[in-house]
Amino acid sequence: MATFISVPLKKSSEVDLVKPLSKFVTATYPAAEEQADYIRSVEELNKLRKSALGRPLDKHESSLEILLRYYDQLCAVEPKFPFSENQLCLTFTWKDAFDKGSLFGGSVKLALASLGYEKTCVLFNGAALASQIASEQNLDSDEGLKAAAKYYQLASGAFGHIKDTVLSALNREPTMDISPETVGTLSLIMLAQAQEVFFLKATSDKMKDAIIAKLANQTADFYGDAFKQCQYKENLPKEVLPVLSAKHCIMQANAELHQSLLAKQKKRFGEEIARLQHATELVKTVASRYDEYVSVKDLSDKISRALTAAKKDNDFIYHDRVPEVKDLEHIGKAALVKATTITPPLSAKFTDLFEKMVPMAVQQSMSVYSQRKAETVNRLVGTMREATNLCNGVLASLNLPAALEDLSGDSIPQSIVEKARAIVQQGGLQSIEQLIRDLPELLTRNREILEESLKMLGDEESTDSELRSKFSQRWNRTPSGDLYKPLRAEGGNFRSVLDKAVQADQVVRERYNTHCEMIALLCKPEAELTAAIPSANPVKTLQGSEVVSVLRSQLAQLEEVKKEREGLEVEIKGVTFDMSSSFLTALAQDGAINEEALSMSQLDQSYGSYSQRVQASLRSQEELLGKVQASHQEFSKLKKSNSEANDREEVLKKLASAHDSYVEITSNLREGTKFYNDLTEILLKFQNKCSDIIFARKTERDELLKDLQQSIAREPSAPSFNVPAYQTNPAPTAADPTPAPRTVFQPQVKAQPPQRPPPPAFTPQAASAPGNPPDNQPQPGNPPPMAPPSQAQGPPYPTYQGYPGYAYQMPMGYNPYAAYGQYNMPPAMQPNMQPYVPYQQAPAPGQGGFPGTPPTQQHPYTYQQQPQHPPHQPYYPQQ
Repeated sequence: MATFISVPLKKSSEVDLVKPLSKFVTATYPAAEEQADYIRSVEELNKLRKSALGRPLDKHESSLEILLRYYDQLCAVEPKFPFSENQLCLTFTWKDAFDKGSLFGGSVKLALASLGYEKTCVLFNGAALASQIASEQNLDSDEGLKAAAKYYQLASGAFGHIKDTVLSALNREPTMDISPETVGTLSLIMLAQAQEVFFLKATSDKMKDAIIAKLANQTADFYGDAFKQCQYKENLPKEVLPVLSAKHCIMQANAELHQSLLAKQKKRFGEEIARLQHATELVKTVASRYDEYVSVKDLSDKISRALTAAKKDNDFIYHDRVPEVKDLEHIGKAALVKATTITPPLSAKFTDLFEKMVPMAVQQSMSVYSQRKAETVNRLVGTMREATNLCNGVLASLNLPAALEDLSGDSIPQSIVEKARAIVQQGGLQSIEQLIRDLPELLTRNREILEESLKMLGDEESTDSELRSKFSQRWNRTPSGDLYKPLRAEGGNFRSVLDKAVQADQVVRERYNTHCEMIALLCKPEAELTAAIPSANPVKTLQGSEVVSVLRSQLAQLEEVKKEREGLEVEIKGVTFDMSSSFLTALAQDGAINEEALSMSQLDQSYGSYSQRVQASLRSQEELLGKVQASHQEFSKLKKSNSEANDREEVLKKLASAHDSYVEITSNLREGTKFYNDLTEILLKFQNKCSDIIFARKTERDELLKDLQQSIAREPSAPSFNVPAYQTNPAPTAADPTPAPRTVFQPQVKAQPPQRPPPPAFTPQAASAPGNPPDNQPQPGNPPPMAPPSQAQGPPYPTYQGYPGYAYQMPMGYNPYAAYGQYNMPPAMQPNMQPYVPYQQAPAPGQGGFPGTPPTQQHPYTYQQQPQHPPHQPYYPQQ
């Protein structure tokens, strides 16, 4: 059966998508119905991730469908949420697919706050699962062959897509399994296996030998390219390299076999034999080196039979010259496979959970458009309000219309009475003072929220800096200082806004202090107000004059202009236009949105006519004010001037100006209160954004610290050193050559102990005196000295042969060398004893070992009898 390589899946840690995405939806989409739909979609997305990554997947198309559907959903949701380290921060943790970990360190993993990283790892799993499904297909059927080729090409395309996009998606060094070099190699392997499936299909369909030879030769080339790239990939499984090498040779052998059949058909019998001989050499190489990975027995037998028959026919019949392999014509190639292009959606059952949600590019364009629209509306409304304030100021300075109403000289003008009544209805001084007292509290609350948010960023940044200085280059994550630059810039803008608001509050407060006395006078009862206004001589002679009639007509026209402006302001604020459709169309057509051009065009179209009407109103007011000032000069000439009349007119001017100031101050204070309340909501969102990113950074920091601790635990605690030569195994002799390796990887074979030597022969005298040391010279019949075995085969207690017919086990505590040294010994034995030399080092190779334990103070002839034990192989060979 053919051997195919499949890729293991990466493993991911659990991630809660519901909380951060729901928080973003709640903050971005205030409409209750729209918000509820999107939150349900977020929950479905979380369930989809658990189905795709939170459980073991079967090697079936349905499991691959779930993975691809999750990948498609990630691609669809990426432009609709601001996934980044400093906005919507979600940290995804994945383990290396090929790293099995160690006892102390665990497997290699990487945690990144990047949706591109999640997409890359999910696509890797999709490719890996496709390779596993393809390897499980029944290649004896057409359906199985077609499915295998399809999934191998999908896997090749997915790995190739990762190779092209992984660095831009991560913006940092990835783990080895998804590095461009590794996935590039995997893509070539999958493509080679897809080509091999086509070769098997052509073989089973018994296509022409020329076609099959070309398919096999192309397959061999694919495997050769993959083998070249795979040679230096230490992280790939060790069986990959020998399988690729074996497949390269097998496919070459198949190409030569089928090309030899083609040569036979063309009566080129020498070429047939040469190709079969080359094929034989190739399969012999595979059988001698890679038989534990790939079986070539059937192919070898087929080639052998064909070669035997070809040689026989050529020797007896054709006598054709057999050329050298290098002189043979090159076999053609035919590539029938192509890596599948990765273009979402990959799943046939994909439906976007967030179909109604517009992309972030459109959302951002809509936000900028809203700002431009607000600026346009504020500019038009502000222009009209400034013109109205100017008109009121001019009329107040002329004491109009009060001067026309005060012709009697002793009653309150009706306009002043109405203004006083309006102030009282709006709350008088108490309402203004209450608004003024509320502003500092609102300001303080906003400052506290802002400062607390910036303090959180500063604390996390200082912690990150300390760890970076401690771990140096190992602390390989984005510096907090760089990551928080946008947030700090946003916080700086908020601080500037608050400073300007404080200045505006001060201007309003000063204006209130200027008009406070007159406003208080307008709040008093009518009798007190009448008493406070000085009396003057009556000017009843002016009541029927033409000048008074003209002035009243002009003032009425000014009032009409003011009312028109109020209606125009309402119309301008009520203009609405949905720009999302325009932005979506531009994004679909051009792939980008020129927001400024589209927004300015729409704003000109929507507000161009209103701007013209505002300018016409300003021109009309300017003309009327000029006429009013001229008429007022004639009116003043007709009036009889005296000091009392001047004082009365001055008071009436101040009262009219106080009313206008009250209205404006009240409006300013209410706008200020609304501004601070709105700013509080914005600052709370900013604070939540800061807390979310700090929480994500803390999680990432804890993961990185854990990985660093594990890597430190894996490091050796002492420097490496060279093992002394006498501690190594002796080199093999020329009579016992080392066999050639069967694979390119050296298998770690357990060292076998040397053969147990026969027991030494002892005389009865030696047996009766077990304390006698063995002679330094080897005795006849005994084997030469040998190096100690690499592993102990039993306790270090030698056994001895006793008297003939009587065998006994030496005691466990007995040391046969205890007699060495300066101890009391029988005189008969002392001449034969060598002086005791303390143990200094291990014996050299080929020399028997000596115990390193000093002898005990025990008489060599007296010991307690120990229980009998089965004999053990001696730890040191006896001489």
